[in-house]
Amino acid sequence: MSDFERDTAPRPVHLAVYDTYADWETGHATAHLVQRGHRVRTVGFAADGTVTTMGGVRIRPDLALADLSPEDSSLLILTGASLWDTGDELAPFAAKAREFLAAGVPVAAICGATAGLARQGLLDSRAHTSAAAAYLAQQPGYAGAGRYVEADAVTDGDLITAGPTEPVAFAREVFARLEVYGPEVLDAWYRLFHDSDASAFPVLMAAAERGDA
Repeated sequence: MSDFERDTAPRPVHLAVYDTYADWETGHATAHLVQRGHRVRTVGFAADGTVTTMGGVRIRPDLALADLSPEDSSLLILTGASLWDTGDELAPFAAKAREFLAAGVPVAAICGATAGLARQGLLDSRAHTSAAAAYLAQQPGYAGAGRYVEADAVTDGDLITAGPTEPVAFAREVFARLEVYGPEVLDAWYRLFHDSDASAFPVLMAAAERGDA
């Protein structure tokens, strides 16, 4: 990569990885980000160990959480994991999300990660969704019930949230926030991968021929 390319390339997207993280929740987002020229780097508690996903896949993080700065990132993705519901072990990742949002760098949280953000008070003043309103209502310190939205995925400024059954809607919101696709192509992408709408395929193919997808 030349110096010019390095200077103009988008900052990496950072994917938080930790034991028990839900493999299926971010696959659409990360795969298509990479296809569109984004770099995805994994961030864990440490860069010299491995984490094991809910599906038994072992991942060695690229970067330690303590070394991650918002100014070096274009987006932080927080996945769901069993550990979000068994204690505060993952609280440092939610604290990092606070740092990102304060710096104006987007955060995308899905499934149990929304509970971690709720406990940090990060959902109290932002429209958001999750697995269910009752799920967030159980989180200590959560005061955002009035901002809860019954939707597949929700974007409010720099915060994206989604429930565990909506990885495609989650990816759509990520793509929209990072302007990965234009509106027409994004709509076709969603219709194809979420609704299995065959009429969306020619739109994507035409966009690919133009260099838009």
